[in-house]
Amino acid sequence: MFTMGDIACAEGALSAGCRYFGGYPITPATEIAEWMSQRMPELGGAYVQYEDEIASITSVIGASWTGVKSMSATSGPGVSLMLEAIGLAVMTETPLVLVNIMRGGPSTGQPTKGQQGDVMQAKWGSHGDYQIIALTPASVQEMFDQTVQAFNLSERYRTPVFVLADETVGHMRERLVIPDEKDLKLEYRKLPTVDPSEYLPFKADDDDLVPPMALFGSKYQFYATGLTHDERGYPSDKEDIQIELVTRLNNKILHNADKIIDVERFMLDDAKIAVISYGTPSRSAKRAIRDAREEGIKVGMLRLKTVWPFPEKEIAQLASEVNQIIVAEQNLGQVYYMVKAFASPTPVHLMTKPAGMPQIPHEILEKIREVQTL
Repeated sequence: MFTMGDIACAEGALSAGCRYFGGYPITPATEIAEWMSQRMPELGGAYVQYEDEIASITSVIGASWTGVKSMSATSGPGVSLMLEAIGLAVMTETPLVLVNIMRGGPSTGQPTKGQQGDVMQAKWGSHGDYQIIALTPASVQEMFDQTVQAFNLSERYRTPVFVLADETVGHMRERLVIPDEKDLKLEYRKLPTVDPSEYLPFKADDDDLVPPMALFGSKYQFYATGLTHDERGYPSDKEDIQIELVTRLNNKILHNADKIIDVERFMLDDAKIAVISYGTPSRSAKRAIRDAREEGIKVGMLRLKTVWPFPEKEIAQLASEVNQIIVAEQNLGQVYYMVKAFASPTPVHLMTKPAGMPQIPHEILEKIREVQTL
C-alpha cells in the first residue's frame, strides 16, 4: 500500500488480531478510528465510538477481559482523560494498546501540528508506582510493525502498551508492506490450566512474574479490582500485600526490560559524537549525519524505538564510546534529562524545537558542527 501512518497503525492492529476498538475522534488520530470503523466489521470485530475518551478506554479494558485484543487511539488531551483508567489497567493487569498521535500542547495547543511532548505523560501520567511500555515508530512501516509488537508485548506482560507517534509520522504517506498472516509472529496472553477451584487470578507461577489470565464468562470465577488485592483478587489494606503486589507489577516490566527495549545503532562504530533521537527528528538526524560524515565529522545515532522502559544500559554504553551526545527531540527536553542521568560524565546537549514543525536536517547538522568544536 501507499498510505499514511495512521492507517498503517490500524492495519497493524488488525493484523495483530485486534477485534475491538473503542474511541472518540481527535486530531491527529481520527484517521485510525475512521479506518477501524470500516475495516473492523469486515473481520468480525466491533468498532464503537463513545461520548468521550473516558468511556472509550474503560470499554477497552472491559473488552480485553472477555479475551478480545483491544485498543484505542487518541492524542494528548485524550490521553489526559484516559490516564486514570490506564492506572486501573496496570493494577488489574489488563492487556491493551493505546495509540497516542502526539500533537502540540499544552491544552488544545496545535491540533494539526506534531510535537513530542507526551513522553513523560505516558510514563508518569497516572498515579502511584508503576511501569509502562511505550514504543516510538519513525515511519509508516514502523507504524504497522510496532503496533503489532505493542499487542504482542501487552499480551505477554498483561499490561497497557503505548504507541507514541508524533503527528508527522501519523500523517505522512509512504510505502507499506503488510506481511502475509503466516509470516507474522503473534502472541496471546497465558490462560489458566488449573482446576477452577485452585485458580488464583493474581498469582504468578513463572519467572516472568505474569499470572495466567482467565476471561470474563469462562468457567473461572474471580474478582478484579483496582484496589490493592491479594492473589485471590480480594481487596486488602495490609502493608505486606501492597508491597508484594506493587513490587511484582513493576518487576514484571523491569526484570524483562532487556527483552522489551529496542534501539537502532546508526553509524556509531567509529563515532566521536552521538545523536540520540526518536520519531520524526530521527529521520532528519540520519540525513544530517550522512552530510556531517561527508565533512569528515565522525558522528552516528542511537535511535530509540522504545522509550519506556528507558534504555539505560544502552545509553550508558554509548556514553562510554563517544565524547559528546546530542539529544534531538521535538519538545523542550524530556528524553534529554533521562539521557543526562545515565550518560554522565559525557556532556549531553539538547537540540530542541517545541514548535509544530520538526527539526530539518540542516538544523541538526549545524548543532553537530557546533558540538564538534567543543
